[in-house]
Amino acid sequence: MRVTLVILAFIASIGVGLAQPNHQAFNVLLKKHVTATGKVNYKGFMADKAQLNAYLTDLKKEYPSARWSEKEKLAFWINTYNAFTIKAIIDHYPLKSITEIKPKDGSETIWKSKFITIGGKKLSLDQIENEILRVEFNEPRIHFAINCASVSCPPLRNEAFTAAKMEAQLTEQARKFFKDTSRNKLSPDHAQLSKIFEWFQTDFTKNGTLIDYINTYSEVKLKRDAKITYISYDWNLNE
Repeated sequence: MRVTLVILAFIASIGVGLAQPNHQAFNVLLKKHVTATGKVNYKGFMADKAQLNAYLTDLKKEYPSARWSEKEKLAFWINTYNAFTIKAIIDHYPLKSITEIKPKDGSETIWKSKFITIGGKKLSLDQIENEILRVEFNEPRIHFAINCASVSCPPLRNEAFTAAKMEAQLTEQARKFFKDTSRNKLSPDHAQLSKIFEWFQTDFTKNGTLIDYINTYSEVKLKRDAKITYISYDWNLNE
């Protein structure tokens, strides 16, 4: 009997370790406080701060491991980036821009501040973006999925990312971003692009030119010799 109990306890402990965050709680909050066009009601998130904090606590429990599929890990890190960005805003609200935040740890920006703890490891938003998402996943569309709480960012999706829907969600984010004339202005001869394509150009040109990448998702097809310029970035809050 004693041996059986030990074995059962061991199996239970493994089961707990395999548990993954339930992104449905974040999904409910996004549906409630983010419009279809990506406008965010930060006052609404503040009213539901307890629910957001409960979701963040769930995210913190375990660092994604090899047991998780690539899509499960990708969904985790995208949702983590977006949820903790929302937390950073409501913890300092009201403000006009995320760039106004002065981290208590003395970091230069909120993106450099290691205010996120996942599985006991302290991380910053910059690390999640540049050391995890951009390095561990060969997926440029993450730039259309993570949101920096600013007007010029690709709109925050009003649903959580999930492994089951990942491909469809990322493709829709990309197509919507190119179609959005407030962020990209495209004609066959001239592409006025978001600064994202200048800052992270290497991510979009691993398998071809930037024009090749744009033509994969844009309804407007660029000529091979189309002129490319970049639009000034608006860091005002996306509310």
